[in-house]
Amino acid sequence: MLRICCLLLLCLSDVYAAETLTLAPGQASPKASIEQLSWLAGHWRGEALGGTVEEHWAPPSAGSMAGTFKLSTDGKVKFYEIEIIREVNDSLMLQLKHFQHDLKGWEDKDQTVDFPLVKIEEDAAYFDGFTIRKISADEIHMFVVFEREPQLKQAVFKYNRVKP
Repeated sequence: MLRICCLLLLCLSDVYAAETLTLAPGQASPKASIEQLSWLAGHWRGEALGGTVEEHWAPPSAGSMAGTFKLSTDGKVKFYEIEIIREVNDSLMLQLKHFQHDLKGWEDKDQTVDFPLVKIEEDAAYFDGFTIRKISADEIHMFVVFEREPQLKQAVFKYNRVKP
């Protein structure tokens, strides 16, 4: 299933250069607080990976934000993610786990996909291989590295806020 999603990223995503950063070996993550990402809270929807993508992010509390991701095509869920951004050692860490449409996990029980913070700005958080950028109060873009060799390839997810 992971290979299928990687192929979807390769075939169906817009590819961008230099929208993500990498934490250099031995480089420490910068100081940051979860409150700096309060603009991410809310319900977001866009088109990517050949379908509709949605994210829901809870407001910051208890040193973290929790979110969910869903990809659906032709009225059927392809996969989900559970995501958290949490404060770790005075910085931030983005962690996620993938699940098939029936909630069978992709990663082993005790494994997560981790993205330590590389840089933070007022309207952007650059995690290692994953960038979240606020374009406006009602639009965000996320850039995710899906291949590093032989050439860096990144997918973009453009979301608009879903208003109640």
